[in-house]
Amino acid sequence: MTASEQTFPQRIRSFIRRQGRLTPGQQLALDNFWDKYCLDPDADTDFSQVFGRDAPLFVEIGFGNGESLARMAAANPDKDYIGIEVHKPGVGHLLMLLNQQGLNNVRIYCHDAIEIMEHKIADNSLAGVHLFFPDPWPKKKHHKRRIVRPGFVDLLLRKLKPGGYFHAATDWENYAGAMLAVLSVGQGLRNTSPTGDYCQCPEYRPLTKFERRGLRLGHGVWDLIFIKE
Repeated sequence: MTASEQTFPQRIRSFIRRQGRLTPGQQLALDNFWDKYCLDPDADTDFSQVFGRDAPLFVEIGFGNGESLARMAAANPDKDYIGIEVHKPGVGHLLMLLNQQGLNNVRIYCHDAIEIMEHKIADNSLAGVHLFFPDPWPKKKHHKRRIVRPGFVDLLLRKLKPGGYFHAATDWENYAGAMLAVLSVGQGLRNTSPTGDYCQCPEYRPLTKFERRGLRLGHGVWDLIFIKE
């Protein structure tokens, strides 16, 4: 049993670890840049020391291949980002991007995002939490694995600063409706949508290539942005 397994009890997880095949470039990035950009999930970390400054801090849960996170970090050098992803090919790809672009305002946890949020992120410390295109777990019997549940809303309320926001995006309308229902019940979160449901995609969220392709094919994307009051 690892130290993290001793620290964090077993629970229903919103992901399945799929190792996937690493490209040579991703493996090279993992070998060469892990220590520079990746954080130890078993260590307590002072992010102001890690980044060498006090700046608005954002968390992206499940950053995929990291392209959107890298683009946000490049466009906002005055902000700091913590990316959390369990799949090493995606971590390796983001490491490649960070090194190629010389970005110093991103750090990575290759670990379960809920455990990191619960145990490594200070309360009332985050300016924003991003959850872009999470696994929708479309089968009804798997809905219990969806990350946005009442307990997750409680976690957001603890970790966000007053005025901090939670931004989720999905291309599954059913999941969008489920997230909207859960987030709307939570006391202390305010929906920023003028119509009380979904928002236009804000400029700060880069469109992924898969999203652009889906939009060309007429597929929908739903953005939800809630602010902690």
